[in-house]
Amino acid sequence: MVQRIALGLEYDGRGFQGWQTQPGGGALQDHLEAALAIIHGAPLATRVAGRTDAGVHALQQIVHFDALHGRPVQAWVKGVNSHLPDGMAVLWARPVPEAFDARRSALERTYHYLLLRRPVRSPLLAGRVGWVHGHLDAAAMERAARHLLGTHDFSAFRAAECQARSPIRTLHEAGLAARDDLLCFTFRGNAFLHHQVRNMVGALVWVGLGRRSPDWLAEVLAGRDRSRAAATFAPDGLYLAGVRYDPAFALPAPLSNPLFPPLIP
Repeated sequence: MVQRIALGLEYDGRGFQGWQTQPGGGALQDHLEAALAIIHGAPLATRVAGRTDAGVHALQQIVHFDALHGRPVQAWVKGVNSHLPDGMAVLWARPVPEAFDARRSALERTYHYLLLRRPVRSPLLAGRVGWVHGHLDAAAMERAARHLLGTHDFSAFRAAECQARSPIRTLHEAGLAARDDLLCFTFRGNAFLHHQVRNMVGALVWVGLGRRSPDWLAEVLAGRDRSRAAATFAPDGLYLAGVRYDPAFALPAPLSNPLFPPLIP
């Protein structure tokens, strides 16, 4: 009897070629499916809530798969983890109804972007945070971020290779918090386009550096022209923080965040 299983994953995106499987291996999906196949005794295909790029991290990514052979829930956690590289781990596993789909059933996704603002880069945080060596006006960036809230055509923040059928997305939250030299941007929406978060961060950084006014972001958004916006920001500080589903699926909430707990909820 086929059983659908949902997994919660945490990973450090450094050293992986993004989420989606690659011809030569090396992607997070490749490693996960290889580990699942060992425990399952046969190949398994996974479906993910949101594909992340190379260098992007996850505090809680969600995938599902259909198992032909029953296994104890802990086998999908401890057993699979024993065959995964150090940079990724299964946090939990849950049987879910056939109607559950990690991608299509998602109601909201939340991303954080961690940005270090100081004159000198941090070798201790390399690959885990973005970095800007100039002064950033956090208040100006907050004012600019408000223009992103609501339902819009986000073509100005969409990668050229984006495969989404529509550029229309709804952003429920766009803001930032500060702790010493660290800024944490938070974006919560129904879904995101390819590179959308990194492109929005790049635009907000331009505002913070004083290169553009806060209202410029509204003009870029309305113009729907990617060439008018800022360059795509580095993937280093981007984290998929969590995915929200109907409570009826009874999936665990994200675990307490191990990185900068006073800064990220």
